[in-house]
Amino acid sequence: MARYFVTGATGFIGGKLARELVERGHSVVTIARDPSKAGDLRTLGIEVHKGDITEKETLRAPMTGVDGVFHVAAWYKVGARDKTMAYDINVNGTRNVLEVMRDLNIPKGVYTSTLAIYGNTHGKIADETTAPPTHFDSEYDRTKSLAHFEVAVPMMRAGLPLVIVQPGLVYGPGDTSLAGETMGQYLQGKLPMLPTVAAYAWAHVDDIVEGHILAMEKGKVGESYIIYGEIARMDEAIALAERITGVRAPEMRAGAGMVSLMAGVMGLVEKVVPMPEMFASETLRSMNATYIGSNAKAKRELGYNPRLLEAGMRELLPYEMKRLGISSPPKA
Repeated sequence: MARYFVTGATGFIGGKLARELVERGHSVVTIARDPSKAGDLRTLGIEVHKGDITEKETLRAPMTGVDGVFHVAAWYKVGARDKTMAYDINVNGTRNVLEVMRDLNIPKGVYTSTLAIYGNTHGKIADETTAPPTHFDSEYDRTKSLAHFEVAVPMMRAGLPLVIVQPGLVYGPGDTSLAGETMGQYLQGKLPMLPTVAAYAWAHVDDIVEGHILAMEKGKVGESYIIYGEIARMDEAIALAERITGVRAPEMRAGAGMVSLMAGVMGLVEKVVPMPEMFASETLRSMNATYIGSNAKAKRELGYNPRLLEAGMRELLPYEMKRLGISSPPKA
């Protein structure tokens, strides 16, 4: 069994990955800004050190002697008013982890990039050869693209034994991101409208974890792999959720013109009044975008076999309804 260093183990994807690695008999080392808040990881036998990916000197000791690195940690917020940490975490933090991996001659690493490095794909299916755009709708997209194309890829080309995975829109039990909040708003009847343009490559968190492990075990060094389950528009996903739960979807639909107008208005308003992330101009712009790609390479080369959206939703929705104390209404 191997000994792995995992960043982001206190987060959504990294936490699930760390637990799965332990379940499979591997030993896991991680860092936390405040290790006293990572007691749940310690109870699993995970070794927790005090550290931060933005502080390079804190990485060397916990990374020494490991067989592989999973760099999952990232700043992931859309619509946040304070974006000051995005570059330092996503770009500089990635550089720190990968440089220490190189300096310690760690045999292999997997870096968690994202399909969002291509920004709005405007309805086109991106793949691992797609070039980055010149404009991004969010600071998350921009900084993750910089980390991918200006840090990870050049270091791979210089000989770093790294594999990159690019998840789509990750969802699943325990998700506290904007995607998770949107699903919660829908279930509580608080979602005011549904965009008709927004489309995503939906990725169940357990399948993303499996994709990471496959990348470590089977991924070719120097290659990137887009991983997700199924492409669907947001309104299609909520319609599917309605069929599963009986909870009515919002009747109001917002086309490209309406969403663009709202984004412009909110861009002015938020300069003087803080707005909830759900209604921030950055969030609204992302509702007028498509983040879609092809997972054919991962399926072909890694044997990646993710679940479709309906299967994932049938797991997620009962969990969320129980968490929120929602009873399923009688179906007509």
